Amino acid sequence: MLLDGCQFTGRLPESIGNLSQLTTMSLTHNSFSGPLPSVISNLVQLEVLDLTGNQVQGQIPDCFTNLQKLTQLSLPDNRLVGPFPFTIANLTNLQTLDLRSNSITGPLPSNVSGLQGLSFLYLSNNSLHGTAPTWLFSLQLLTTLLLKNNLLTGQIEELNGMSLMKIDLSNNQLYGQIPKSISTLPFLGFLDLSSNNLSGVLELSSDSLEYLVLSNNRISWSTSGNVSNSLPNLHRLELSSCEMKAFPEFLRSSKKLEVLQLAGNKIQGQIPSWVTSMPWDSLLYLNLSYNHLSGMDALPWKNLRVLDVRFNQIQGQLPLFICNLKALAILDLSRNKFTGAIPRCFGNFSSQLVVLNLEGNRLQRTINSMVFAKDSRLRYLGLNTNFLEGPLPETLANCKYLEVLDVGNNRLKDIFPAWLQNLTELQVLVLSYNRFFGPISIFKAKSPFQKLQIFALSCNEFSGVLSTELLESFRAMMSLQSNKSESKYLHATGNTTNYPYSVNMTSKGYEIEFTKIIRTLTTIDLSSNMFHGRIPDVIGNLYSLKLLNLSNNNFSGHIPPAIGNLKFLETLDLSRNQIGGEIPMQLTNLTSLEVLNLSCNHLIGRIPQGNQLRTLGEDSYSGNSGLCGFPLTKSCEEMHVPQAPPDEALEQGRIQFHGWIYLEISVHRIWLWTCSWHSSGLLMFVTGKPRRLVRFIEEEAYSNSVLLFGKRKTV
Repeated sequence: MLLDGCQFTGRLPESIGNLSQLTTMSLTHNSFSGPLPSVISNLVQLEVLDLTGNQVQGQIPDCFTNLQKLTQLSLPDNRLVGPFPFTIANLTNLQTLDLRSNSITGPLPSNVSGLQGLSFLYLSNNSLHGTAPTWLFSLQLLTTLLLKNNLLTGQIEELNGMSLMKIDLSNNQLYGQIPKSISTLPFLGFLDLSSNNLSGVLELSSDSLEYLVLSNNRISWSTSGNVSNSLPNLHRLELSSCEMKAFPEFLRSSKKLEVLQLAGNKIQGQIPSWVTSMPWDSLLYLNLSYNHLSGMDALPWKNLRVLDVRFNQIQGQLPLFICNLKALAILDLSRNKFTGAIPRCFGNFSSQLVVLNLEGNRLQRTINSMVFAKDSRLRYLGLNTNFLEGPLPETLANCKYLEVLDVGNNRLKDIFPAWLQNLTELQVLVLSYNRFFGPISIFKAKSPFQKLQIFALSCNEFSGVLSTELLESFRAMMSLQSNKSESKYLHATGNTTNYPYSVNMTSKGYEIEFTKIIRTLTTIDLSSNMFHGRIPDVIGNLYSLKLLNLSNNNFSGHIPPAIGNLKFLETLDLSRNQIGGEIPMQLTNLTSLEVLNLSCNHLIGRIPQGNQLRTLGEDSYSGNSGLCGFPLTKSCEEMHVPQAPPDEALEQGRIQFHGWIYLEISVHRIWLWTCSWHSSGLLMFVTGKPRRLVRFIEEEAYSNSVLLFGKRKTV
């Protein structure tokens, strides 16, 4: 019976037990539900039972005693629960047992009378617990043992299964030392014991091992002259977060290495010369991030596609040898201590380059000299938190595939570059904390910014009105649907790895690093600029918006009632503007709202009640003398509600407001005020300032922002 992928639904019929001569039952990738019928025990001639990828649920019936001819039992990717059925362990002819990706619990049987012919055992992605029994490692015909993502405890017993080729026990709770007998397995090519509690000194030599993953354990390597660790055919080595303090010496014998992953250790100093002199012509991936490296000599490996040394302490100028690595697709040198200018060649040294991340260094000078080739495949450019100056290089317009442009927290000075509208793949644009100025012009491109989901321009000198045309171009923010086939996070795909995009954003002086950008994170942050005029009603069409920050500008008019359409909005900040009128009742429709700040405006009337607005405190409305009602102590019955001032008066207030701010900055005083047109609550920052505040004071002031500096926060 071969009925794979036929879209069957419903329960497996009990009458199936009448097929007493059936030898093969393969019903994979249908939608069968309900329990596995115990009448299967009647199928004494059955050799193959395969129900992969259905919705079969309940416990696996302990009904296999009669199925002595069974060679394959495959029930992965279902909804099975309950204990491991012990009668399976008595099947003497079984060659393949596959119960992956269910919710099977309990221990494995401590002893088995069958399974002597078992070749493939797949029990990954369940909830098995208890110790790993000794028979797992002594079945003489077993070639593949997959038990990852369970709750197994205890030590790994000596391995005597001479046919073993692949072992994966990752993501369990195993402890103790890795047995020396692994070196005696003549065919073992794949060993993954990562994310356990293993410890001790590893002694391992193998001519067959090609793939070794021991990350997230506490393992060290013997340096004794009496121990010879040799892995001459190793292709992939992953030893992340193992508390290592040096490169493992056994790598001297590994001439065929393709992937080297040593992130999250305690390796210090320079990369040793013996490492950089290794003839690793096949090396594709090198990850030394999150260590304590202070320098690196020229890396000679011409086929390298991924180089990741972020979060180290590497000093000096950006190394020019990088420009000789023509095959690089991902280059991450972020969060080090690099200084000086970005070499001109960094924009075009590799036609394969997808990710260039230099953020969080001490890079200086203009970046306008960088040249990006016309055939550039760049998708991610991260330059956040440096000291870069000048305008953005116009050759960035050649990067037609660019998805993330993050140049925040620098000293860049330019108008809003018109060529940005031609980057139709752009999803994240961060220009915050720079010196960009002037209006954002109306665009000529047919569909500019149609994929944009993060638009962050805070703390610049942008001015003019917020155009309806700009907001209407944000097509992705207008969509409520997401592509379920896409990854949950924005990422670039290299030849050997997926690289999750990150972005740095600053809000109220808090620097927030999103180490991953979820696809549903939609943000507009135009705070601390000089925008004026009304907030366009079309902003209410950006249905997927989660954060809207227009604070510290000079917007006037009324709060658009259409903002009430933004059902997913979690943060709304319109504070420190010149907005008047009543708070629209439609804001009570914002059922996802967690943060609301309307303070320091000219709002009047009764504060609307209902849904999330009932949970907010009075700080959300402070500095609006015409407001009344909960949560304020001012009763609406006790006050005369003033009429909203005409927009012309609000515009005059805007002009006076700006003049006062620049007067204070011109005498090098940085003030913090609760409301800009009140004299109360003034504070002055003194010593012990974060770097960004020091830079702000020492240079000519370029933003009218009110900065609330705090600690760095990582998300």
